[in-house]
Amino acid sequence: MQTVGMIAEFNPFHTGHAYALAQARKLAQADVVVVVMSGNYVQRGEPAIFDKWVRAQAALQHGADIVVELPVTGAVQAADQFAEAGVTALAAMGVNTLAFGTEHPEVAYADLAEKLATAALTGDGFRDYTQTYATQLNAVYAKAAGITQTDPNFMLGLSYAKANLALKRPMTLLPFARRGIGHDEVGIQANIASASTVREYLRADQSVAAIVPTELVDFYAKQQQYSWAQFFPWLKYRLQTAELNELRLVATMAEGLEYRFTQKIDDAQDMTAFLKQVKSKRYTYARLRRLALAITLNMTATAVNQARQHPQLHVLGFTPTGRQYLNIVKHDLDWPLLTKVSADMLAPDGVLAMTHRADRLITTIGGVEQNYGRRPLM
Repeated sequence: MQTVGMIAEFNPFHTGHAYALAQARKLAQADVVVVVMSGNYVQRGEPAIFDKWVRAQAALQHGADIVVELPVTGAVQAADQFAEAGVTALAAMGVNTLAFGTEHPEVAYADLAEKLATAALTGDGFRDYTQTYATQLNAVYAKAAGITQTDPNFMLGLSYAKANLALKRPMTLLPFARRGIGHDEVGIQANIASASTVREYLRADQSVAAIVPTELVDFYAKQQQYSWAQFFPWLKYRLQTAELNELRLVATMAEGLEYRFTQKIDDAQDMTAFLKQVKSKRYTYARLRRLALAITLNMTATAVNQARQHPQLHVLGFTPTGRQYLNIVKHDLDWPLLTKVSADMLAPDGVLAMTHRADRLITTIGGVEQNYGRRPLM
C-alpha cells in the first residue's frame, strides 16, 4: 500500500487541515494517510485546546487513516527537535512519502537540507549571545544557501528535510502550497483560518461554523478546553517550591534561567504577565513557554533522553484502511506498536512514564483518562 505521512498538531482541526490531508493523499496517490500528531501539548509551549483523543477523532473523520501520538518529549521542542521526532516516527511507521504544506513548494528541500547540514557542521554564526538562536539560524541559512525567507511553514519544512536527510532510508519529500491565512496570524481567508483564529473564536464562544468542518461545530462545543490559565497555578507552585538544583534538571533549562524564573514568578498573576517579566532579546516567547511547560510537567532532560532511546508508536486511532495497513506492517515496524496502554507502561520506569506524568494534569482538569486502558479510536 502506498503511504503518505504528515506531522501535525491539529490545534484544533479545521478546514485548512482537511484540505492538507486531501492534498497529501491526492499528490502522493496514496492509499493510506498516516499522521503523527502532537499529544496533549504543542510545540508553542502550551496545552492543546482539546485533548489528543478529540483531535485524533476529528482527523480520522476528515482524511487521516492512522493517527500516532507524538509524545510530549518530542512535541514540546524547538523546530529541529520537533521535526526529528515527527520524521523518525513516520519513518518507523513505514511511510514512503512525507508531505507538508509550505509557503514555498517550489523549493528543492532535500538539496537545501544538504547545504544547511554542511553549514551546521562549522558552527559559524551561533556565537552572538545578544540574539535569539532563531535569528542566528536564519543568518546561517542566508549565508549558506541564499535563503532570506523566514515564513514559519517554510522553515519547518526545512527542519523536516534535515531530519529526513539523517534517516538511513529517507522518505520522498512532497511539499505543497498551503492555502489560507498565514501560520498563527489572526483572520480568515477563503473560509480557512489559522489555528490561532479558531482557538480565539472557540474561547470567546464565537461561531466557528465557517472555518471548521460542519460536523465538528457541535462536537467542539461539547469538549473541555485547556489553556495556560488552568496550568499557571501549577507553574507558580513548582517555581515557588522546587530547589534550584531540581529546576536545573528540567529539559532545555540553560544559562541561569532558573534564577530568572524563580525571581519573577511571585508578582505574576497570569502567564502573559510572567512571560513579559522574563522576556529578553536572547529568548523568544515560544522558547520561554516551552521551558515553563517543561517545569510545570517536570519534564527532565533525563526523561527526554529516555524517550528518545526507547521510542514507541502509540496509536490513537485508525480507519478500516488504517487497520488494514497496520495488520500488514505490524510485524515489520522498527519501533514497538502500542494499541492498548497497560499499567506497567505508565509506571515510573515504564515506556510511557513521561507521557503519563504530563497527561495526569489533563485528566485532573477534564476528568477523562488519557492513557490507561484506552484503545485506538475506530
